Amino acid sequence: METDRADGRTANQLRPLSCSRNTLHRAHGSASWSQGDTKVLAAVYGPKAGTKKNENPEKPCFEVIWKPKSGQIGKLEKEYEMILKRTVQSICILTVNQNTTTSIIIQVVHDDGAVSFDDYVFHYSVFIRLLPCAINAACAALVDAGIPMKHLAVAICCCLAESGYVILDPTKLEEQVTLISSQYLFTDLSEVTGIIWLE
Repeated sequence: METDRADGRTANQLRPLSCSRNTLHRAHGSASWSQGDTKVLAAVYGPKAGTKKNENPEKPCFEVIWKPKSGQIGKLEKEYEMILKRTVQSICILTVNQNTTTSIIIQVVHDDGAVSFDDYVFHYSVFIRLLPCAINAACAALVDAGIPMKHLAVAICCCLAESGYVILDPTKLEEQVTLISSQYLFTDLSEVTGIIWLE
């Protein structure tokens, strides 16, 4: 399959991936995840005794805190915190560590060249690319922290380009001209456990 992607990749080819664990020494678990020029750090603290208000004390509580590269968090970041929290709850074993809280901090290190967060469309485009990186980093950090998990998960973004091709792992420039984007979460080779549509 041939496409005219600026970086020379085929439609189903990912950007170079890199993952390292135990990158932060004060966290109970941490991981760095890079896809091309997009890089995210994840740190896990806990489990600590006690749950947050309005959480079920008979299950472990997970909180996710998103820290952008610069500026303050807004509505989109809060939405992605909730998506990450639901993802973590779906892959972790919830019958151990009852009445505890585990905090997962996501720090955006590099967002593929984004320089302005004022333009809503541009801001939105950045997060399409960051969400799979954040999920992958969080999963690796949970493993590093020894949090009991039912299975591992991996996330990927794909887009429908103007050319009519479905492309995997788009760059910032590709996302700016995409017709539709979606996020996929895989827990093993035969099952897709979540699809998040973003138009």
